[in-house]
Amino acid sequence: MEVVERIESAILMVAEARGVPLSASCVVHRGELLELLDNARTSFPGDLDRAQQILHEQDFVIENARVQADQIIAHAREEVESMISQTEIVAAAKKEAKRILVQGEEDAVSQQNEIDAYVDSRLATLEVILHKTMDVVNRGRDQLAGVDAKSALSELGDK
Repeated sequence: MEVVERIESAILMVAEARGVPLSASCVVHRGELLELLDNARTSFPGDLDRAQQILHEQDFVIENARVQADQIIAHAREEVESMISQTEIVAAAKKEAKRILVQGEEDAVSQQNEIDAYVDSRLATLEVILHKTMDVVNRGRDQLAGVDAKSALSELGDK
């Protein structure tokens, strides 16, 4: 900024000025110092305007950054909620899948037990039928061999 540079030049001029013996006063070239101070005064409004413009731009940049930060935070919160929601959905789906698998296994065991019981009952019925058939076959063979059931019993009674 020009004003600051000119004021610093004026301060330097006074600081380097020849001192008056036995006093705190100094000798400065009045014309040069007045010219420096006058130039500083004329530069001051322009530098002040520029400083105010910079402050205004700074406020605008800060406000713009604040708005962008709020938008980023809002977007991040939405993403987090979405991720949490997706995680909950996945967890619920896994839980449901596990439940379905357990139910399927239970149903399979139950059906296998029912099938085994049905087959066992059918085999028991077949066993009874086969025993009856074997009895019929044995009686038929005995009749073919000429053994009469009454005579067989009487032979057993004679012995």
